[in-house]
Amino acid sequence: MKFMLITKKDISLIFFMLLWIFSIVFVIYGSLSSRASAEIRRVPVYSVETSEKQVSLTFNCAWTDEGLGTLLKILRDEDVKCTFFFVGDFASEYPEAVRQIHNEGHETGNHSMHHNDPVKQEFSEIVSDIEVCNNLILSLTGVKPSLYRAPSGSYDNKTLEAAESLGMTAVQWDTDSIDWKDPSAEKIMSRVTEKVTNGSIVLFHLGKENTLEALPGIIKYLKGEGFSLVKTGEMLLTGEVYTDNSGRQHRIK
Repeated sequence: MKFMLITKKDISLIFFMLLWIFSIVFVIYGSLSSRASAEIRRVPVYSVETSEKQVSLTFNCAWTDEGLGTLLKILRDEDVKCTFFFVGDFASEYPEAVRQIHNEGHETGNHSMHHNDPVKQEFSEIVSDIEVCNNLILSLTGVKPSLYRAPSGSYDNKTLEAAESLGMTAVQWDTDSIDWKDPSAEKIMSRVTEKVTNGSIVLFHLGKENTLEALPGIIKYLKGEGFSLVKTGEMLLTGEVYTDNSGRQHRIK
């Protein structure tokens, strides 16, 4: 039987080879970890962590002002203030609608200028798009929006960074009425009432007949459950806050 003799020189060589391999692995792992950290997907505010029974009703205004008079009468009769997110093209076509909504005490938000997908735009294009829409709404209402909602709910990190660079908060929703699919009024009401909770942000769209039919019942239900219906900007937390992975905004304790 033959034995292989391992000299001190061999041991040193093996040691340095292992050290070299571990160094390479460490560098690769560190690079991948840094890349993963840099690419962590950020999220806008979908809801607010609060012990108060508050809910915010929001309306996206993009294509038509049909039914606006009826909608505003419902809100007026129920003494409810909401947040309306305007596409710039809508504001250009229906300036009086924007003014009327503002004059009745509702909050005005930015829903982009042309409803283009921001994920497909460069950072500078998103900033420009938001600014143009902001300035248009400002010219109609005298108030520059502080809230931004991405078109079709489509966003990425640069979308949120673009809004933040303008001092705005990106807001989505945690309760979708799915009125954009034209369901029945009963379906809209069940969707909202079954999901809503403290700090919920509810999504509706202007121009949906079944939403107008469902809305009085939704408001009555929410009030009956002890909820206050407030504008989104009033419900958002101030001071040191963070948004978790689900989009729920928390106060830093």
